[in-house]
Amino acid sequence: MKHGPAAFDSITLLFTCVGRRVELLQAFRAAARRLGIRLRLVGADHDLTAPALLCVDDPVTVPHATDAGYMPAVLAAVRKYRVTALIPTIDTDLCVLSENRDAVTQLGCLPLIAEPEIIKTCRDKVLTYDHLRRHGVDTPDTYTPAQLRALSARRFPLFMKPRTGSASQHVHKIEDELDLDYYLARAQDPIIQEFVAGTEHTLDVYVGLTGVPRCVVPRARWAVRAGEVSKGVVVKDLEVMNAGKKVVETLGPTLRGLVTLQCIVTPQRRIRFVEVNPRFGGGAPMGIAAGADYPGWLLQELLGRTPQIAFDGFRHGLCMLRYDWSTFVPLDDPHTPQLKPPLAGFPDFV
Repeated sequence: MKHGPAAFDSITLLFTCVGRRVELLQAFRAAARRLGIRLRLVGADHDLTAPALLCVDDPVTVPHATDAGYMPAVLAAVRKYRVTALIPTIDTDLCVLSENRDAVTQLGCLPLIAEPEIIKTCRDKVLTYDHLRRHGVDTPDTYTPAQLRALSARRFPLFMKPRTGSASQHVHKIEDELDLDYYLARAQDPIIQEFVAGTEHTLDVYVGLTGVPRCVVPRARWAVRAGEVSKGVVVKDLEVMNAGKKVVETLGPTLRGLVTLQCIVTPQRRIRFVEVNPRFGGGAPMGIAAGADYPGWLLQELLGRTPQIAFDGFRHGLCMLRYDWSTFVPLDDPHTPQLKPPLAGFPDFV
């Protein structure tokens, strides 16, 4: 995929569906300060109350990602702010962004998104399962409802989740046939997997602008809230790291930026992959704080430089304990959501 000139006097980044990604934005600002780069941040979201819209230099309101007007609005923002690179942060708009990569590129902007076939494979969990099995990656047995019903015998517990879901929404542990019948009657297009006991890990895999895995940071998830890690620890486990590297390599060279994997490490040390999300994950700041400088590496690559990256160049055992932080916005009458400067700025990233 071609993109603009190899060097820039300044860099402008557009984060789509920016939502609550304040910590990630601040990590990019911190990296730019260290590197002496003039960085401008543009954030797009359909929700005027998205906190990160108040954290960027240029907030942009757009239709919902499923709306026909979404992509024209994103392209208009790219054109208006002369965006250097576009960075997605959630699953919702991955398909539409990928399908419009050429349109973004023609505006001189590099979209950090894989080709449509890869995005489709990652978003559809049946296709993900087929891909992983085809490449010899350990992953739980996965069934559509029709495939499960066709089995002569079923072993419980099972695990149900949406076929194209995200953020751990509408997931259920299925204990028996009664549970199965209950949830199948209410779920929309689910998949059912064998239940895997063990420690859930998220892996951040940095591929930058080349699509080649350069660093893999495993994060053991201790507690999750609203689908994102709230407590966890960075674990420098070479076996897990190499397994994650293998998964990303099977997806080919069109990946860009960061790829977020989910796996479960069983008590018997089986490493079983359950999710592939080709984007920055909500827990990425944990790896950044541990020394895996994804923002700094990416900014350097956008400037045509080759950052020095060690595959295991991060701190083992760094624990993250997340808490809420509020921003306060004075509203005029009528008291409806408005994009106005907050009373105080956002904290810097460490």
